[in-house]
Formats: sequence, structure tokens, C-alpha cells
Amino acid sequence: MAVAAVFSGCSVIDEDLSDCGTQAEVDYELQLVTNMTTEIQTQLSAQADFQLATALRTHLSEIFSDYAHDVDLSFYDTVDDSIRLQHDRHIMDANQASYTLNLPMHQYMHLAVANIVDNELVGMVNDEHCHPSMLQQIQQDTINSHSTGIFTARLPMNVLENVDQTFDVHLYMANCAAMLVIDPQDHDASNVKVFSTGFATGFSICDSAYVFPEQSPIVRSTRMSGEGSTDLGFCSVTFPSPEPAETRSVIETEEPFIVKPGETSLWEFRVYVPNPDGTITESILGVREPLRAGQLKIIRCRIGASGKIESDAPEVGVSINLDWKPAGHHEVPL
Repeated sequence: MAVAAVFSGCSVIDEDLSDCGTQAEVDYELQLVTNMTTEIQTQLSAQADFQLATALRTHLSEIFSDYAHDVDLSFYDTVDDSIRLQHDRHIMDANQASYTLNLPMHQYMHLAVANIVDNELVGMVNDEHCHPSMLQQIQQDTINSHSTGIFTARLPMNVLENVDQTFDVHLYMANCAAMLVIDPQDHDASNVKVFSTGFATGFSICDSAYVFPEQSPIVRSTRMSGEGSTDLGFCSVTFPSPEPAETRSVIETEEPFIVKPGETSLWEFRVYVPNPDGTITESILGVREPLRAGQLKIIRCRIGASGKIESDAPEVGVSINLDWKPAGHHEVPL
């Protein structure tokens, strides 16, 4: 699908109007690099998991999708304070689109972001200048999951005078998802709550680097179940976790989500199970594998004695608090 939009006028880059009228065609395409299908087929392959897998696919249909509703396009100067010289927004509603831009001859750094209009949790900040331009998550102790799959791109563009040029811009996913599947094992799971934490709260668009706070917010998960199955799923959509060595965002390898578990946990699931005696058992599942942009991670576990969460996943370590009380920096409403 292609959309053509011609910008009228000329950006005020210099006073020589002979630069006006230079046209450059810019082709945008979303590149969805994800393991979602493989992860669901691997972790939810049993017949009893069919309905839960279907519910998860439906829940993530607006996340892991190479369909952009909106795009935000910025063209920055490459010298001095890298100020934005031209800015435009489009409703794209497609996997790819072509725009013919009337750009004066200049050396630009181009940044593009897709699918932020309907994402109430994430917005753009400091975008009048190139290098400070960021995707920023709202700053609260406890937050909901992201509601859209966010894609970004960056591309140097040298627009020449009186030369027909075409620039290809590939946008890659900037967020990811994790799901905890719980087997209640005859335990009353009607009031079980699951949260996740340990993820980035911002993304530097030009540098393609994530920003991690000292204290990560607690992310509410979405509960889902499948007809005919006693297992419950709890899914959250976030920015990625830290990497064991260094953070990366753009996926380029053939197997970008395969990694050996590290020595320490990089992110967590926190599970709160009410018990018949009125106590609440807190189980913290520390995951020693990174959660990367474009990735879906599914972890299976079960509720054991006294509401303790048990998991056989080798990349997961579990710590237990048998008499958890609401306290501390984060408010966890139960």
C-alpha cells in the first residue's frame, strides 16, 4: 500500500530559495522481527493450551503487528544543536508507505516513530532537537502495559539539488511482551495478582539506546484464561530489560532471541497468592535471560504449598515471602 503526500513550501534552512523544489521520495516499511509464533507454539503446544494461546494471540494482535496506524517524521540539522528543520505526522494505516517530500538541499538526520498516537503510556519528549529526542514512559510507581507496538527508525539523508533520490527507511519494534502461565493445582486462583518489573522507561531514538531508572516501575499484567483449561495467563507489554553486558535495540541476527542465562536476574515477575488463613504469599521470579525488543517470553509455573510459586525453567530463580504485607516504595493494589 502506498500513500503520496507532497509538502508545499520550503523549510527555512537558508535564505537561498533556489534550494526549494528538490524532491526526495522516502519509502517507509515496518520490519517486524519477532519470535511470537515460535514461542507460543513451543510453550502453549498442548491441546489444553489451545484456547489460552488463542486468547494471547488476540491480546497481542495490536502489539506484534507490522501495521502502522500513525507515523511521526522529523528531519534534523546535523550541525550545531541539531535542531529540527521539518516535522510532519501522517495517518499511515499500512505496513509500508511512500512520501514524496519537498526538502531543500541539505544534510539531515531523519528520525521516524510509528504507533504512538494511541499509546497513552508512551510519548515523545525533547524532540525539537535530534540527540535528546526520546520516547518516554509516564513516570508512576505502578503502570499499565503498553497498548501498541512501537516502531522507530533513524537514517542520515543527504538531499542533493536537482537529483532524483529515493531513501528506504526500515522501522523496527521498540517494545516487547512477557507472559506468566500459572497452573493453580487446585489452589483458589481467583484473586492471584501478577506484576512485572525491571524494564527500561525510555528510549533514545537517535542513539537507539534504552534508559533504565534506579527504581523500575511495577507493571500490571493482563489476566486471561482459556475455555477448558485451568491454567491462567498474565501478560505485560513493556520496553525491554537490561542486557547482561550491553543494551541493544535493533535486531539484525538470524537468532536474536536465543541467549544463555546469566548469573543474575535481569527482570522479574512478582506473584501474590492469597491463602485461606488470610496471609498473602509473595513469589519473585527473577529471570536471568534478557527480554529484547520484538520478543515474547512465556514462562510456565505452578502454585505449590502455602501459595508458593514453583517453576522448572532453568533461567528462573524464585524467592518466597510467606507472609507478605503491602509496604515499600511501590503500591501494589490487591
